[in-house]
Amino acid sequence: MAEIESGVTRPAGGASLDLTVLIPVLNEAENMAPLLAKLANDVAPLGLTYEVLVVDDGSTDGTAAALHALKPRTPALRMISFRRNYGKSAALSVGFREARGARIVTMDGDLQDDSAEIGPLLKKIGEGLDVVSGWKQDRQDPISKTVPSKLFNGVTSLVTGVSLHDMNCGLKAYRVEAAKAVRLRGELHRFIPVLAHWNGYKVGEIPVVHHKRLHGKTKFGADRFINGFLDLLAVMFMTTSSTRPLHLFGRMGIFFAFLGFAFIVWASWPWFLGEGLRLRPSLVLGLVLVILGIQFLSLGFLGELIAGGRGEEPDYAIRDRI
Repeated sequence: MAEIESGVTRPAGGASLDLTVLIPVLNEAENMAPLLAKLANDVAPLGLTYEVLVVDDGSTDGTAAALHALKPRTPALRMISFRRNYGKSAALSVGFREARGARIVTMDGDLQDDSAEIGPLLKKIGEGLDVVSGWKQDRQDPISKTVPSKLFNGVTSLVTGVSLHDMNCGLKAYRVEAAKAVRLRGELHRFIPVLAHWNGYKVGEIPVVHHKRLHGKTKFGADRFINGFLDLLAVMFMTTSSTRPLHLFGRMGIFFAFLGFAFIVWASWPWFLGEGLRLRPSLVLGLVLVILGIQFLSLGFLGELIAGGRGEEPDYAIRDRI
C-alpha cells in the first residue's frame, strides 16, 4: 500500500525516495516556516517522492521546537537535533548517512539559497554528473564575505585542479553514492567537490540565484577564512597521501638524509686527505639534515600505522529526532 506524502505517492515497503533535501541549520528558528513552505511549493511540480531532512547543529534559539511545531503540516519533514554545536561538516556527514533519497540536494537554512534551483540541479545530475555545485554569480552578501570567498575559491581551484567558481556554495546536488563516499570532519565541507573529484566522481556547477538574508545572523567570521586555508592544506595531503603517508614523508626523509650525507662528505673530505677534522658549519648542517631525514621517515611510519587503524566517522550526541 502506498503512502501519500506532500501530494506525491511514496513507495511502500521502505523503498527509496527519489530525493532528500538536506538542510543543516544553526539558530534559524525564524526561517524554518517560510523555508519549508517555499520548498514544498518548488518541489511539488517535479513529481518526485521526497523528504526534507533538517539537521539542527545544536541551536539555542528554539529551532528544534519550531520544527516540531511545523511537523504536523509538513509530513515530509524529518529532523535530527544535536545536543551541541559540532559544525556544518558534522551535520552534513550525519545527513548523508541518514538520507533515504536516490539524489540529495543540500541547501542552507537562511533563505539565501533558492529551492526553485533544485530542478535545474537535478537535471545536471541526470545528464551524467555526480556532484553539481551552485555558483552564486550575483552574491547578496557584504564585501567582507565576497572578497575573501573569491580569493579562497581562486586559490583552491588553482591548487586542487577542480575549477569551480563557488566551491563552498551550500546549494549542491549529489548522487547518493557520491555523497556517502565523502568523509567529512572538522570544516572539510568547504571542499566536498574536491573530495568527490579525488574519489573519481564527476563534478560540475551551474549558476544559481542568491537572496539577501532576512532573519538571523551570518555564521561567517575571520576565523573561518583562516581555517579554510589550513583545511586546504589538509585536503591536499589527504587526497594525495592519506592512504600511503610513507610515500610522502619517506620521499622527504630520503631527500634530506641524502642532502645531509652529501654535506657531511664534503665537510669531511679534507680528513680523508690527511688533514685534521674540524667542526665546520657545513658538517653541522649535514648532521642536522640527516637527523631531519630520519624524523620524516619516522613520521611516515607513524602515519602508516594511523592510516591502517582509522575507524569509522565519530558518533555525534543526538538530542532529538522527528
